[in-house]
Amino acid sequence: MTINNPQFITFEGTEGVGKTTAIDNFCCELDKQGISHIRTREPGGSLLAEDLRKILLDNKTHINDDTELLLMFAARADHLHRIILPALAEGKWVICDRFFDSTVAYQGFGRFGGDERELARIERLINDFIPKQPDLTFWLDLDPAIGLERAGKRSQADRFESAGQEFFDKTYQGFLYQYQKNPERIKRINANQSPDGVTDEIMQIFKISQKRLLLL
Repeated sequence: MTINNPQFITFEGTEGVGKTTAIDNFCCELDKQGISHIRTREPGGSLLAEDLRKILLDNKTHINDDTELLLMFAARADHLHRIILPALAEGKWVICDRFFDSTVAYQGFGRFGGDERELARIERLINDFIPKQPDLTFWLDLDPAIGLERAGKRSQADRFESAGQEFFDKTYQGFLYQYQKNPERIKRINANQSPDGVTDEIMQIFKISQKRLLLL
């Protein structure tokens, strides 16, 4: 399939929602359709951003909330200019595990409790430093308590996963906030089902978006 407009697609959600498996399956579908793409993640994706990721996720890291926020945007700026924008310019689709919706959720709500002034500040950072927004976002929606239980079974908790239930309840509200603000871009996926069910739901939405692209 040839679509002249390469797409930037992101996957979002709290911990343990199944993003990795969903992205695995989605990228397999892109391969079947002959769509050239790269897969990346945040925080991370570029050499510098991966170094910052290690700092941000390390339980030994002790930084204040402002520092965390700015490190997230520093990592994102490098990732965007070194990886995402060049790939799109080459005609490749970009599939990214997290982007700025996670910053609104984790920092804007998880850290700052949804304070309007802090959300406005994050919005200014997005407008000033993020020249490309996702074309389509899949939000894997799952009760944070279930997600944390899943995450706890897969590996030792990182700095964010160790933040506790209250933090993730607030973070969930951040994703809901973003979804309500951007219903055309963000598609809500029921993540409380089998991986195949999640993939089927994602692909149904994706097929609709493809039809729209082919009409452009």
